[in-house]
Amino acid sequence: MDEYGNDVWNYAYFLTKSTEQADELSQEVFIRAYSGIAHFRGECSLKTWLLTITRNTTFTYRKSRFFRSSLWGETLPIHTEQVNTSQGEMKPEKWVHPSAEAEAISREYVHEIWDIIMALPDKFRELLLLHLKYELTTGEIAEMLGISAGTVKSRLSRAKAKVRKQWKERSE
Repeated sequence: MDEYGNDVWNYAYFLTKSTEQADELSQEVFIRAYSGIAHFRGECSLKTWLLTITRNTTFTYRKSRFFRSSLWGETLPIHTEQVNTSQGEMKPEKWVHPSAEAEAISREYVHEIWDIIMALPDKFRELLLLHLKYELTTGEIAEMLGISAGTVKSRLSRAKAKVRKQWKERSE
């Protein structure tokens, strides 16, 4: 729970948009994981397995009469300084502490981007979260969602295009 507790809670929060529901679901996920650990076959990472349990538990919960929506306000500020590698690629070198003004502007942009992402249909929104925030591979996402890797790649591409289009429209 120490290693993956935040990931489970954040994913539950993303799916429900409620801190209270994320709290309840996180507890339920770890109870289910504990009681089902003997059935864990190791065909995927523990993180992928827990996120799959989170997804399934959340969807079961959403079908119940207790599910209620609310707004999601989490931002994901990430600041790194990048340097050129010997191959000419850009890679993160170190964490940078931006000025308060730059941080406020960044938070605003990130919030706007997540607003756009949250307005996407579930099938695109969920893929972006799993790919961008949890850094799951297309194969892991495909296995978790029960769809082909090609479908994951296609939906990710379409989701990113939708976000770019909405961002451009907001910027004009």
